Amino acid sequence: MRLHCPGNIKVHWAGAEVQNQYLATDLMGVNYHLYTAYPFVERMVFDKPKSPIMPLKWMKGNEYEAIPQNIIQHNLHTIQDSGLFTLLFGSRKGTGDEKTIARWYDALVQFTLEHASGATCVEIDCQDIIGVEKAWEYRERFSRDIPNRVINVWHPIDGVKGLDRMIEFSDYISFSSLAFPLKVRRERTRQMAGYIKSRKPSIDIHILGCTIQEILQDMYFCTSCDSTTWTGVKRFGYIDGAHQSRIKTEEAKKLVPEAVYAAVNEYNSETNTNGLITNIERLKRIYETVAGPQDYFVNKPHTKIYEND
Repeated sequence: MRLHCPGNIKVHWAGAEVQNQYLATDLMGVNYHLYTAYPFVERMVFDKPKSPIMPLKWMKGNEYEAIPQNIIQHNLHTIQDSGLFTLLFGSRKGTGDEKTIARWYDALVQFTLEHASGATCVEIDCQDIIGVEKAWEYRERFSRDIPNRVINVWHPIDGVKGLDRMIEFSDYISFSSLAFPLKVRRERTRQMAGYIKSRKPSIDIHILGCTIQEILQDMYFCTSCDSTTWTGVKRFGYIDGAHQSRIKTEEAKKLVPEAVYAAVNEYNSETNTNGLITNIERLKRIYETVAGPQDYFVNKPHTKIYEND
């Protein structure tokens, strides 16, 4: 699906490459996701990978194809992140020189061509590391090297002139609200998105890592945003200050069909299953309240259960 100027912003649930978690959002009707190509591309670039790949049982031996396509084919719209931020600032921080970025680019293009048909792809936004003009070389190459739709990413180093140049070049642009100081984040995000739309009303806008409800309300005229907020319950164990161990299994089971609960529980502990299901249902309601319709279950029967077919 080509997501273009919908009636309201669509929240993309990030971290979908972790399939035991994605399983829950998919079966609970979420239709917009973001996954990172990082663990796959890392294995193409480095001999000793540091990131895990988290497949479902039936995917083993075919993870490179099965994981992205499981996401892409089960959603109305899927975004593939390049994984470059993780490369530059994650466990391999300090290895992101120009030579490594070049190897990452080549591997990302290969992975995308072979396994990511149907995804909208975030570019190699490397301007903070190797400079604005070099990043433009990669930006222009990426638009030629893959058939996928591309999201181009503005960084503060690009400045206003760079933003204008990117608006003219792109039909899908993104920036992070975290680029602005906390005290003015909401106002500056609104101003930034408004400026982009005023320059090119037909452009799609993605807000990177946007979880603040007030900003989501303001960004109704944008196309998409992404958030890993839903995974916090599994990482930290809490929902709104209460630990997930306090959730009663019989109450969590009331939120989903029996087969869905069983499918999620097959890949997670009972405590994590209860937490995931409860938090996903909670956030689904919040996102529709503050951001508008999210197309839950559209063309996605809730009775669909994973199997190797």
